[in-house]
Amino acid sequence: MAPSIDPSALSLHNTLRRAVAPLTLREPGKVTVYWCGPTTYDVAHVGHARSAIAFDLLVRVLRSAGLEVKSVRNVTDVDDKILARAKEAGEEPTALSARMAALYQEDMTALGCEAPSIEPRVSQHIPQILALVESLVAKGAAYVVQGEHADDGKDVYFRVRAFAGYGKLSGRKLDELESGARIEVDARKEDPLDFALWKGCAKDGWGWDSPWGRGRPGWHIECSAMSAEYLGHGMDIHGGGMDLIFPHHENEIAQSEAAHPGEGDFASCWMHNGFVNVDREKMSKSLGNFVTVRDVLARNDPEALRLFLVSHHYRGPVGFDVEKLDGGRVVFPAIDEAERKVDYLYTTLSRIDAMTVAATPGELGGEYAKANKELDALRKEAFDALADDLNAARTVAALYRVAAVVNEMVDLHARKKGDRPAIARVIGKGSHLLREIAEVLGVLRTPARRYRERSRERRLRVLGLDGEKIQAMVQARTDARAAKDWAKADAIRGELTALGVEIYDGPSGTSWEVKI
Repeated sequence: MAPSIDPSALSLHNTLRRAVAPLTLREPGKVTVYWCGPTTYDVAHVGHARSAIAFDLLVRVLRSAGLEVKSVRNVTDVDDKILARAKEAGEEPTALSARMAALYQEDMTALGCEAPSIEPRVSQHIPQILALVESLVAKGAAYVVQGEHADDGKDVYFRVRAFAGYGKLSGRKLDELESGARIEVDARKEDPLDFALWKGCAKDGWGWDSPWGRGRPGWHIECSAMSAEYLGHGMDIHGGGMDLIFPHHENEIAQSEAAHPGEGDFASCWMHNGFVNVDREKMSKSLGNFVTVRDVLARNDPEALRLFLVSHHYRGPVGFDVEKLDGGRVVFPAIDEAERKVDYLYTTLSRIDAMTVAATPGELGGEYAKANKELDALRKEAFDALADDLNAARTVAALYRVAAVVNEMVDLHARKKGDRPAIARVIGKGSHLLREIAEVLGVLRTPARRYRERSRERRLRVLGLDGEKIQAMVQARTDARAAKDWAKADAIRGELTALGVEIYDGPSGTSWEVKI
């Protein structure tokens, strides 16, 4: 089967070059991707989901172009935040981190993110980290100093000024950085800009034995060591949130390229996703303005959150609104709107599934030719947009339009007018296209019937409604209609509407749905 996207047409924004440019690969037909995963000291919030979904979309697009993808997403399970949270909880740090990592993976799976090829953890790669630090010390790119206390293990710092390319990713100049760094002066450092590769700790502290005594790795060294372990020096794409450009990714470049002088760039292309903002401020744990993924999924379908996030260009900001209703109930208006759109798409699939339609070859004329051509144009638009720096907002718009064309044809087919076999062929083609686009976006992942079932169950729970009582009211309305007691039937319908339940009368009987 031919790829949905021409690989030669793929262009991505490269932070290092500050421009969108065609994707170039080190090995034809194969692409290596590394992106920074979570620091697992708490559950994931919507900002974490935005980054995970952005790079999941990237991998899906690369595969849609027929490329073989090797993807790595790290788990930072060694960090001062983890140590502090573990002390508060009275839990062993790696046990806390493992528990949070499992919750993160559950949340991302629920949001349709496929597991990366490899998901390394810092605690399982201490030998590789130590080897890299030793290499940097041997090359003169790093130096060892006594720890903060006499009995502590020693610290190892990277010599920033020894790396001529420092600042090339972020565009920052050393003299500008130095003026800001003087706020935190450490007399043990040769230069205020130098950063820790290894941090010594007490002999009985949380850490590992090293050539410099007991300690644990600095934040930046982990990604350099783990990416080299699985992808070698140099990769096609490295990514993460925009907040990681400096200092994390800048420091990764410095230490990796210093360890491999003359071997080229650490990464060919650097990609960074934008922030999720609440009241124009970045959603973050430190600001306390975060909404967890689990908060959203308690009220909304996971596909609604995913559709909302992919409907924005990955590099731009996303505003996330939170509204408190009377009674204290919290809602997310934009996610509610996205869920209504998911409802529409699944309703379209339900209508197709009820028809036993199959796409067959054949020329189409008249008004059917117009619909057929529109589907062809929409397919091109959808995949051209993804090839153009993952512009999924345009792809989502094309997806809705495909659904609209299909629904128009289903209506025409149901009226039993015109050339019904020709109409069926258009529906079959539209059905295939709808699923093809949804697959690369990571939505419409479940049978339509199951989606309706899980949506009804969750909405009844959120609204505090009893499904059996609702069904009894619907049956009472049906009985009233059979008895031609229209006033009673209308009254029951009004009661149901007030509860958020909508009634649908059709040839096969009456059905009901709980609206978000």
